[in-house]
Amino acid sequence: MKQIIETNRLILREFEINDSENFFYLNLDSEVLKYTGDLPFSSVLDANSFLINYSEYKRNGFGRWAVILKETGLFIGWCGLKLNEENLVDIGFRFFKKEWGKGYATESAKAVLDYGFNTLNLTEIIGRVFKANISSIKVLEKLNMTYWEPDFFKNIETLVYYRIRKNDYIKKISF
Repeated sequence: MKQIIETNRLILREFEINDSENFFYLNLDSEVLKYTGDLPFSSVLDANSFLINYSEYKRNGFGRWAVILKETGLFIGWCGLKLNEENLVDIGFRFFKKEWGKGYATESAKAVLDYGFNTLNLTEIIGRVFKANISSIKVLEKLNMTYWEPDFFKNIETLVYYRIRKNDYIKKISF
């Protein structure tokens, strides 16, 4: 297990093949996937294949990480960074529905921002979210990310972008 980040309640670590079943069930819930644009895996074997071929850690030095409850050792979702198709580093998170409303998205995402700015020395991190996904927008706003409308975005009406720059993060963040 390659642990990346630890918070009061959570451990964020690289995905492992043993996460396949949890990954499959996380992505099977239509409410969890509602605002992602992703399709569910068709089987645990497909989730396993995805994890085997997940190359973000080697390619970029970061990626999405499994979120584990320290108290129980249970996989409850994922949170992390991704170099997206627009060549921007974005933060993302996804949790089992039964874990919603417990502050895990905010806690893990704050730790990921800390890691991105202070360990990876990134200068900017963005968040992309569907306008209707009010809960995720609230998480981004709790992180002091601000609404941003990049030039290439203007024709996509369903998404909103948020961002935070390292200098602003250092000045604003207060939890």
